[in-house]
Amino acid sequence: MVTRPDPSADLVTVRDDLQALEGYHSAQVDVEVRLNTNESPFPPPAGWREEVAAGLGSIEWHRYPDRAAVALRAAIGDWHGVVPEQVFAANGSNEVLQTLLLAYAGPGRSVLTFEPTYQLHAHIARITGATVIEVERAADFSLDLDVARAAVTDAQPTVTFLCSPNNPTGRVEDPAMVRALLDVAPGLVVVDEAYAQFADWTALDLVRDDVALVVVRTFSKTWSMAAARLGYLVGPSWLVRHLEDVVLPYHLDAAKQEAGRLALAHVDEMDERVKTIVAERERLVEGLAALPVETFPSGANFVLFRVTPSGRTGQEVWQGLVDRSVLVRDCSGWPRLDGCLRVTLGTPAENDRFLAALGDVLVST
Repeated sequence: MVTRPDPSADLVTVRDDLQALEGYHSAQVDVEVRLNTNESPFPPPAGWREEVAAGLGSIEWHRYPDRAAVALRAAIGDWHGVVPEQVFAANGSNEVLQTLLLAYAGPGRSVLTFEPTYQLHAHIARITGATVIEVERAADFSLDLDVARAAVTDAQPTVTFLCSPNNPTGRVEDPAMVRALLDVAPGLVVVDEAYAQFADWTALDLVRDDVALVVVRTFSKTWSMAAARLGYLVGPSWLVRHLEDVVLPYHLDAAKQEAGRLALAHVDEMDERVKTIVAERERLVEGLAALPVETFPSGANFVLFRVTPSGRTGQEVWQGLVDRSVLVRDCSGWPRLDGCLRVTLGTPAENDRFLAALGDVLVST
């Protein structure tokens, strides 16, 4: 008789430093209104879809893609006013972050984050074996300039992360913060700008070959291309050369390169979608102000709010919204975010549905 192994049992032990590590997940629930993953509520322009369909027909599928993604990097560089050698593209901004940390973090090196912030900064750093140093933000999730400067000076990290607008809080960092950290940081300063188009400033203007600054962007949000998983960074050309040594060969497929390149011909349409979402953000914030919740300032396509002033827990309110077929992100179990939920901006109709559902949950017994 053959004894089958327990499928839940490990046959090989994972690294000791990863034993307690958990993956980064977002709940996937079948609902009518899904506002939990910061996606664009609008599809890409119809013209782009037609261009991509035509472009796919010209791909030589039996050949490997352009390893250097020359055309895509040139198009991104033209848009941002930099040379292609200052652009690195990968499978979503998360792979960009992973490649950065594979090259510049690792055992014996430290990575500094200001919490709460995007969890994958610390998560990926730990996977590389780096030491993660977490410095807390103020009660309102702002970051004091003197606190940040002192933290970098004391920790001497190899990589310092800023997220602007910050996820999940939505706060936009002051430009003076980036400049100050560049003055004192001994290593890289990485500004994660996944939501930058919804804010009123960008660190891209500070990127130069003689400054150890990296700005990370994504096509997932404002370009309505979350399904494509395409991200990039703009940074010094010497840094990009090292990333190309680390990343797997042919990591970026031909279809993705073509889709990203063609998207950059639709900047005006992207800008219009951004204006619509920003207007909806302000309208949603006004709606939240009429409810017994605490709302935090946002420069992104989402809003963080705390429900404890209503006398309810975050989990209770989240479940109540799900019961009404509205899904938001439950952040209430994360450090420093007790009672907090995060809602992505949807279409006007979806935002109305969310506000009505939230109001109903908060007044129901």
